[in-house]
Amino acid sequence: MASAWFGGTGAGLFSVIASTVLVDYFFVPPLYSFAINPTAESYLLAFVACALVASWVSSAKKKSEEALKESRDQLEIRVSERTAALMQTQADLARLSRVMSMGELTAAVAHEISQPITAVVTHGHACREWLSANPPNLEKALHTTERIIQDGTRAGAVVGRIRALFKKEPPAKDWLDANEVIRELAAFVHDESVRRHVHLRSELANDLPKVMADRTQLQQVLLNLVLNGMDAMAELRDRPRELLIRSCRLSTQEILIQIEDCGIGLNPQNPEEIFQSFYTTKPQGIGMGLSISRSIIESHEGRLWAAPRPEGGAIFQFTLPVNSRNSDD
Repeated sequence: MASAWFGGTGAGLFSVIASTVLVDYFFVPPLYSFAINPTAESYLLAFVACALVASWVSSAKKKSEEALKESRDQLEIRVSERTAALMQTQADLARLSRVMSMGELTAAVAHEISQPITAVVTHGHACREWLSANPPNLEKALHTTERIIQDGTRAGAVVGRIRALFKKEPPAKDWLDANEVIRELAAFVHDESVRRHVHLRSELANDLPKVMADRTQLQQVLLNLVLNGMDAMAELRDRPRELLIRSCRLSTQEILIQIEDCGIGLNPQNPEEIFQSFYTTKPQGIGMGLSISRSIIESHEGRLWAAPRPEGGAIFQFTLPVNSRNSDD
């Protein structure tokens, strides 16, 4: 067995032959002779058979262990190669994720900043027109200048929120009246609605409780939804362009804000697709407004969704939780 284990099949056979000769010479009668006694012949044959089987088993087991060791070594090499390839793939995916995140962040910042900056430019041109009139309309120019200041302040607030996001600071939430925010927004977009021939209405509940929210972020959400509604009605010719902002108390735990337009409406098969990043139906859009708005509302523990308007158009609505002031003190 030892010879077959260490030397293989050939050494095992040689060992069987040698041991058979030695057993025949020293142990099988007649002793010290290679002659075989007929009575001992069966015992010698049994010895030879057992020796051959033992040698074969030992040799086969040795080969199996060597094959197993070789397979294990090959498996380790293969695993090492696959692990290296996987690590490289993970590194490539991480790099791609960083690039995509930077792209999304750039698009988000561009979207949030573009609205107040565009408003500043528009009001700047209007102010120049009022001052160029003969005689100059100082009252209109003063009013437009105040709008420019408001837009610049809002742009600064948006930049501040982005900076706070990088610093992982919580939103600057405070108790506020959602109806007051809606009224401020309605006054802010009044000139824009007149320019686009949109009739802007509001139906605000009188018993609306205050909510804990970030005023600037809530203004951004409302402004984005209102401007989206106006954009949806840009090609409307067969009926009046009306935009309705409604507030009500949905339950003892939530308030509901709705923005209704009578524009082109939603895709009835998949109304949620408009909330996907970079999805847009506008030629110059970047598809981040609704995605950002939903993230803002969800950060306030609310919900934002859209539904078709029965008379045509769409209803964008979101909830905000009503918390007891005493629970936060």
